[in-house]
Amino acid sequence: MSLLPDPSSTPTLAQECGLQRPGQGWWAWLRDPHGMLALLAAVPIWLALALWVGPAMRHPAGVLAWVSFIVIQPVLEELVFRGILQGQALRLSSRQGQALRLGPVTLANVLVTVGFVALHLRAQPLAWALAVAGPSLVLGHLRERMASVWPAMLVHAYYNAGFGLAALLVQT
Repeated sequence: MSLLPDPSSTPTLAQECGLQRPGQGWWAWLRDPHGMLALLAAVPIWLALALWVGPAMRHPAGVLAWVSFIVIQPVLEELVFRGILQGQALRLSSRQGQALRLGPVTLANVLVTVGFVALHLRAQPLAWALAVAGPSLVLGHLRERMASVWPAMLVHAYYNAGFGLAALLVQT
């Protein structure tokens, strides 16, 4: 799957920002092994957090907080970070249609992940903010692999929902 739009044509801003539907349909990314692995890998992490961190985990309080945590935050963060920032970073850091890589990840993904961690520093302690680096790299990889921000948005919502439910179950 392509990281960037076809270099023979001039991509639109919407294409650069990953705002088109992924691959061969909205849910086709679920058949991709990377998409499925991104979903399945979260379950043992939620369990490990529940066992290791336990009552220190915080969950949203109230319906509006849950809506914000599961819908609004993933949509806005993915549109800004994986859509606009990563899309433009991919464009600027690519040479002859190939994204620059730092090992298995693109430079664009690493730069956006640093920004994503920095955003979380304003509301979380350093260790919790650093903990979003892994999921951020996964979301960035999905955005690039599917050439769309939508799968990353859905997986982000799934990650937040699972984390919130794990925190809620630990506290009840």
